[in-house]
Amino acid sequence: MSSETNMIVAIILFVVTYLGLFIFTEKRAIIALVSAALFVILGIVPVTSVLGAVDWNVIMMLFGIMGVVGLFIQSKMPAYIADVLLKRLPNAKMALVFLALFAGVVSAFIDNVATVLIVAPIGLVICKKMEISPVSAIIAIAVSSNLQGAATLVGDTTSIMLGGFANMNFFDFFFTQGKPSIFFAVELGALATVPFLLFMFRKHTDSIDLDDETEVESYYPTVLLVGILACLIGASLIEEKPDITNGLICMAFLVLGLVITAFKSKSFKEAKKIVSEIDFTTMFLLIGLFIVIQGIENAGIIAAIGQFFVDIGGDNVFLIYSMIVWFSVLFSAFIDNIPYVATMLPIVTGIASAVSCNPLLLYFGLLTGATLGGNITPVGASANITGIGILKKEGYKVTTKDFLKIGLPFTLIATLAGYLFTWFIWGV
Repeated sequence: MSSETNMIVAIILFVVTYLGLFIFTEKRAIIALVSAALFVILGIVPVTSVLGAVDWNVIMMLFGIMGVVGLFIQSKMPAYIADVLLKRLPNAKMALVFLALFAGVVSAFIDNVATVLIVAPIGLVICKKMEISPVSAIIAIAVSSNLQGAATLVGDTTSIMLGGFANMNFFDFFFTQGKPSIFFAVELGALATVPFLLFMFRKHTDSIDLDDETEVESYYPTVLLVGILACLIGASLIEEKPDITNGLICMAFLVLGLVITAFKSKSFKEAKKIVSEIDFTTMFLLIGLFIVIQGIENAGIIAAIGQFFVDIGGDNVFLIYSMIVWFSVLFSAFIDNIPYVATMLPIVTGIASAVSCNPLLLYFGLLTGATLGGNITPVGASANITGIGILKKEGYKVTTKDFLKIGLPFTLIATLAGYLFTWFIWGV
């Protein structure tokens, strides 16, 4: 097929795929894998590049952390933490808002998916104790994790990409060129969402009387989880490390956890049970989506998006900045922000040179929009997919409407705050 035909076919297949993902929520993994297969059969994604299209680092992280979190839940540590929160905070509303904000802080330093897997079990236990649906709580944790991934150099892949491209170090994300950097734009966005979170959980004002705190049955899963966090943070400071470093770390801790479990129980039965309870459906969904996104990138769709900014924006800096932010929000609601940001960084550099503005203004706008845009839809970010997978495993169905009710206003509030802050600091 010609390149033009490839692009048309890829657009049609992409649109049909995402409509299917939104409508048939129970079949998302199958739809993504079938779509990925069609991209390969049609030759848009060569067979030889299929394995390379999948981010195996993310898949290995998911597998490893899901297993360790399974041990963590089994140890009853999340239940103990939930008891402590419910005793120290006045009601479930404050506990759930605190948990969402805590997830955001953690995700500024480690992967968003890892954050959701670690914090979500605590939210689940709190909701069970209060006898309320955990759907809103887990979605809030997921979107808060996505929000603060852009706050630091080590919080998200897109931040790492920007740091390498613009030669920014860890501290440049806080202050650079004598001005507050993107960290403060993201944190302002996080603070702006607090009233929304309080409103969302406004009905959960009942306190709960706990006779006794849950007794933790074993502490080694907690040690393993803390070990994973420490190693992920440490690994983020190492330059030129293998792409699958984080995945290998998580897998190593899972293997260690399974060995300890087998040794303590004197059989492999408990270890096998932990592995069998890992959410493979979520991983298959992600694998399919990675290949689909590679397909639209190969077809030239993402590059065409970049050219669109150049053609429409002209030399109006505010218009170009606004387009980069809000179109990035829109695109990232449906496509993985990693290939999008990778494509847009050099384009944004050229635009900044053409209109004689500080490139950091457009870099920060790109990162803000591309990171927060994934919060709009349930398939816009890996953390969202992971959170929904956790809920599905607990027997809760999450529709696109359920997610949009939280994700859309959360995204608009946070993005608007960061958008205005960045313009007045770097654009005016």
